[in-house]
Amino acid sequence: MKQDIKTIVENLNMAPHPEGGFYKETYRSAHAIPQGVLGDEFTGDRNYCTGIYFLLTSQNFSAFHRIKQDEMWHFYTGSSLYVHVIDPNGNYHRQTLGINFDKGELPQYVVPAGSWFASSVKDEGSFSLVGCTVAPGFDFDDFELANRKSLIETFPDHKELISQYTRI
Repeated sequence: MKQDIKTIVENLNMAPHPEGGFYKETYRSAHAIPQGVLGDEFTGDRNYCTGIYFLLTSQNFSAFHRIKQDEMWHFYTGSSLYVHVIDPNGNYHRQTLGINFDKGELPQYVVPAGSWFASSVKDEGSFSLVGCTVAPGFDFDDFELANRKSLIETFPDHKELISQYTRI
């Protein structure tokens, strides 16, 4: 399995992602939406849309983070992937990305803008290769990595989950 992961990372020219796993930007639209149209929460213009490959192993997790845009996830291969979401009202939902449709898995899932989310690989000793599409396009200025203490203070009912999927 480790060789498969290494081969995928090398063949797709992926780099380590700040929240965990590996990624490669695969698309960034040529045109941009002006900041004035987007609103005050954005600090500048944003491309219409962006896309990435994202690979996560069962030895790692994608830490809780949020962005200002909706993010659509697409399942490609490997183990099913859990996407853990805490919405701005504190409601928790876990969606499983995969192709086991009879078990409630979906090949696509949208994390709503402003929600905190993390992900983890379902099966031990495995990996998940997925894609993420963001519109308006992703910019690291829109990315916020969760602080464990602060997120627990905001959502104390989810202390155990937040502790499991944060690093700082």
